[in-house]
Amino acid sequence: MTSQTLSPQEPAARITELEQAGVHTLRGTFIDSAGVIRAKQTPIAHGAVFADEGLGAAPSISAFTADDAIAPTPGISAVGDFRLRLDLAAVVDLGDGIAWGPTDLIDQEGRTVAACPRSALRRQCEAATLMGVSVMTAIEVEFVLFDRSTGQPLPSQAYGISSLDAHEALVDDLMAGFERVGLDVAQLHGEYGRGQFEVSFAPADPLTTADRNLLARIVISNVARAHGCDASFSPKPLAGEVGTGAHHHLSFRRGDAPLLSGGGGPHGLTADGEAIIAGLVANLPSIVGALSPSAPSALRRAPHSWSGAFACWGLENREAAVRLCEATHANHHGAHVEVKVVDPSANVYVAGAMLVGAVLDGLTDRRSLPPEITVDPGSLSDEERVELGVVALAGDLGDTLDALETSSLAERVLGRGLLEPLVSVRRHEIDLLAELGPEALIERLRFVWTA
Repeated sequence: MTSQTLSPQEPAARITELEQAGVHTLRGTFIDSAGVIRAKQTPIAHGAVFADEGLGAAPSISAFTADDAIAPTPGISAVGDFRLRLDLAAVVDLGDGIAWGPTDLIDQEGRTVAACPRSALRRQCEAATLMGVSVMTAIEVEFVLFDRSTGQPLPSQAYGISSLDAHEALVDDLMAGFERVGLDVAQLHGEYGRGQFEVSFAPADPLTTADRNLLARIVISNVARAHGCDASFSPKPLAGEVGTGAHHHLSFRRGDAPLLSGGGGPHGLTADGEAIIAGLVANLPSIVGALSPSAPSALRRAPHSWSGAFACWGLENREAAVRLCEATHANHHGAHVEVKVVDPSANVYVAGAMLVGAVLDGLTDRRSLPPEITVDPGSLSDEERVELGVVALAGDLGDTLDALETSSLAERVLGRGLLEPLVSVRRHEIDLLAELGPEALIERLRFVWTA
């Protein structure tokens, strides 16, 4: 799978190739402002239409909420029509006659519309290229498996071999499913929480990584169902227990030269590397509403929970929102940063666009590296955090949305056409939380982000 564009002669050949492989249905997905995976499909005979003109979608698709309401949003009404255009170059054969691919949101003239999140990420990748910076990313995929017959998480042990052995058939099918669709698994293990697992994949460019993240969630969801389970990608699948993250790892180069190692700064950072980390740390308070954006996110984003609840950085500091992983023998992909505050309820394209945008902001403005935090920032006093410039991200959802709505970076990266529905949809979740309360909300939204 690749994010490359097909030449005008290639779509027909690609469709023929899929037909010969036994594909009878093309399914395309769109990630909306609630981070929910919406989909349309068509018989392979109409695949050329899906990949060119696209399939119809009302503008309100950008304003769908996690509970399937439509959030009142400026500029979105019952009037108008968009199209979901399948990226045929990224289509993957899922098996059983179905092939999947991501879609872009376009108008009836074939132009990208402002509310297209995938295009927002593509623009930031292009901006990085114009600055001479290549970006590679990877996303940890965490999920919790619930036994459908009992409604309870599968029995597991934190990082234990029993989590793998007790569910060996399911795990084997997961690995086979990833291999079938071309996902290069770096590792899979039982995570800390009950029924929780994590899988990591090889790094790629940001757009391909985001596409692969969706593909992985589709595979996980399908395999889980085949084994009588449901996979939850909620940031807080169980009240009073650990949350689920979607940590983003990013590395950077100019030509062949890495920017996070080989320099004279702390831990080998180059001047560009310092500016990159500074850009991330400085912008996180204003964009966390796009990275950790849902009502369950606010319940996960807490100190002492490895959720990156403070805007600061540190070498291998898992409580800092930005964890630097130094270039060592153990890091065979080289130095990179891990942004821990991101969770699976975020629109993966929006999250990627905002992180690349924050990085480019740091490079453009030549931001200065803030002090490194070498302890759990939650253990610092309020006075110490002020002195060190550490900002708490574990705030009220309304506050994070207020900051996002007025963020100059968010407006520049996303545009009002994408930013407005993002904010209005998430404000609906505040009302939902007030209506249901935390425990009922967690249960209501437990499987909303499942494929």
